[in-house]
Amino acid sequence: MTTSVTIPTEKCDVCIVGAGFAGINALFVASRYLSRDQRVILIDSRQRVGGMWVDTYDYVRLHQPHPMFTAGNIAWAWDRPPEHLSSKGEVLDHFQHCLDTIKKDVRVDEFFGWTLHSDTETGDGVRVTCRSADGREMVIDADKLVKAYGAHVVPNDPLPVSSRQVMSVSPDTCDMRSSHIADDEKPVWVIGGGKTAMDTVHALVTANPRREVNLMAGAGTYFSNRDVFYPVGLRRWWSGTLVSGLADEVSGRFDGTNEDAVSDWFRSTYGLWCTPKTGNFVLGLLSAAERDTIAAGLSQAINDHFVDVVDTSTGPEMILRSGKSVPVEAGSWIVNCTGYIAVRDHPYEPYRSPGGNTLSIQMRSSTMHLPSFMAYFSTHLLFSGKLCDVPLYELDWLDLRQKSPAALVPTLMTLAQHNLSLYADNLPMKAFRELGLDFDRWYPLPRRLAATAKFMTSHRRERDRLSRVLDTVHERFDVRCGPLESAKQAVG
Repeated sequence: MTTSVTIPTEKCDVCIVGAGFAGINALFVASRYLSRDQRVILIDSRQRVGGMWVDTYDYVRLHQPHPMFTAGNIAWAWDRPPEHLSSKGEVLDHFQHCLDTIKKDVRVDEFFGWTLHSDTETGDGVRVTCRSADGREMVIDADKLVKAYGAHVVPNDPLPVSSRQVMSVSPDTCDMRSSHIADDEKPVWVIGGGKTAMDTVHALVTANPRREVNLMAGAGTYFSNRDVFYPVGLRRWWSGTLVSGLADEVSGRFDGTNEDAVSDWFRSTYGLWCTPKTGNFVLGLLSAAERDTIAAGLSQAINDHFVDVVDTSTGPEMILRSGKSVPVEAGSWIVNCTGYIAVRDHPYEPYRSPGGNTLSIQMRSSTMHLPSFMAYFSTHLLFSGKLCDVPLYELDWLDLRQKSPAALVPTLMTLAQHNLSLYADNLPMKAFRELGLDFDRWYPLPRRLAATAKFMTSHRRERDRLSRVLDTVHERFDVRCGPLESAKQAVG
């Protein structure tokens, strides 16, 4: 005799999968359309709100001033200088504050420790099947579904090494400021050249300035100079570059074919770096003071790629992709700071379902430069009933990064300007007034109003040119970069 198991079913007005930065912004927008007696179900595989910030290394900090790192226009519940770069704990506290604030306006039921298993669009909504960490199942019948996956950031594992004379760790498994690595005096090799690598080197050299710290930086990375984009104090009235102005200038210079020239201009005008070569840029920020501290503390910075560490008769040697090898002192530490945003086995999914009841926020079908902005604006379209009507361009962010790292950032800024023009034509002004993510909010109101006026008087005229640039990127690199229907014809 078999016993049937009844799977519980929940009903809600919207189900949001993902409680990270994208998910909490989607939740904020949903709360602006729903009444107090309507219901949101929030699902995340983690045990609390915060997304990647729950998992990532303990010494991570915001690389932007904290006020614009929020959900909608929810202010931080403290009185800190706006230029303060918040710690992991402070960011997680703010996520919880955002969730608590939103719950004052709409009913939110959290299902932490659950993952989405499947979703099927029905005639009048979406049927979602979820599973808990302990194997239970649940069905959710939702009017709307937001899959707020964002960048799919997962913790780094230590790099596998053949040598038995070195220790291999990652920032996510070993805090540079404590544990055994902090107590040891042996050299450290930081593998990677991006934001995580800079955080790690900075933590190491400030904790122990005498320690040997080396950087194996791959192609190298340059960063935007935070001092230029976020001047402090009264200087915000007359100095600094508004991020909206930068996006306008980059997209204006880019024609779909000249990414190397645009990259060279951007690097020389706004860039900072700590490596001999700078082959990558992925929207990271660094201050001149941080750059100087890192550069002064490094014993050497090498532009090459790590392969392995092997034991030889003369001691451990690091094998590099170029075929070269570098001697490594026995007892050294190898720290895996390679990229968190990588091409993994994530299948393509369009940013909206055919029926328009499901919104998918992820890097294979990007509609803005950052997932938080995608979530904010597209959730407005979802609830206003325009998600299927507005001809947004989508971009396979990960595919383009793999095929042409130099083309990625100018393409993203062009995409953002193009789709922002469509959002401006189709969303109420309230959506922009409540956009706390807007980096221009760093500056006084008169400067912001001037930038807004310039955009509003030119964005429709510019939109055709921007679409031609994006079409050129699609043709050159054979990536999804175009309106959703035509983009389906591109290769997978």
